Amino acid sequence: MKLARLAAALSFSLAMAAPALAQGPAKPDPNDPDATLVEELVVTGRLPGPAWWRVSDADTTVYVLGVPSVAPKRQEWDRMIFERRLEGANSVILPFNGLRVRLAGAPGAVFSYLRLKSGHPFEDNLDPATRARFAAARGRLGEPADRYKTNHPLAAGLMLINDYRDKEGLTTTDPTKLIKYLAQRKKVRIVQRAYDLGPLLGAVTRTSPAAGRTCLDEVLHEVEAGPGGTLAASRAWATGDVAGALEAERSYERCLAVTPGALAFDNRVKSDLVADIQTALKAPGHAIAVAPLRTLLAQGGVLDRLRAAGYTVKTPGEE
Repeated sequence: MKLARLAAALSFSLAMAAPALAQGPAKPDPNDPDATLVEELVVTGRLPGPAWWRVSDADTTVYVLGVPSVAPKRQEWDRMIFERRLEGANSVILPFNGLRVRLAGAPGAVFSYLRLKSGHPFEDNLDPATRARFAAARGRLGEPADRYKTNHPLAAGLMLINDYRDKEGLTTTDPTKLIKYLAQRKKVRIVQRAYDLGPLLGAVTRTSPAAGRTCLDEVLHEVEAGPGGTLAASRAWATGDVAGALEAERSYERCLAVTPGALAFDNRVKSDLVADIQTALKAPGHAIAVAPLRTLLAQGGVLDRLRAAGYTVKTPGEE
């Protein structure tokens, strides 16, 4: 269970943090890959509820809903437009649902995890100032020092951010989880990918301690700041305020681009999502796609790639 939680945290973070590669028309800054947005796509929605974008060809429209990367559990939002578009939809395309363990890769994943384990708490080897910050952060969450028995700062940071978000009622799965349930209830076909966790555990072990320490500092900053920024951004998202939704705290996700394999994993995730939308565009009618906002709107992101491929992309302001 610990291995799966650690890998899931890393996989989601890589998907949010790493830059797109050559398929996009622009190359984002690898030091903060999702920082540069396609400004003409950042438009406040005119319809009730969250903002939608539209990708279309001659006979098909894919309605694309941008969602927060992190949101409160059971986030409230006006579902009228979503439920209207769900009627008669050919499919609902969702962000990847986490990870699976392939039998062939499981021993490697376990070995990578064991390399991260330690016989003593992580904070024991920190300098006094950082040890005090780490102890204060985990203490705020009600967690003992023994919970973080690892020898790598990136692994410690990933475990700490998971515990923080659990404690504050934040999740990376809503509102996607609700959307999936509603689509299944209407018997609409779900398109959702999963990825193997083995290589991602290996990526943690190959990250330099210095890069891992940078990520840990960002995690500590997020825990110390508290959930206020995330909650405000989620409220903005629910009203179609795209710029406000994009103000969500971006701390340790920025530093994970240096993790070995981050570029390739991000490119695969974005390419798969673009391919799934292109497949949906081959069937006359309409479909729905869901994607994290920055994945959707960044230079080299999903909509940028679809525009470069010749599809018509309309903003929430053109509804």
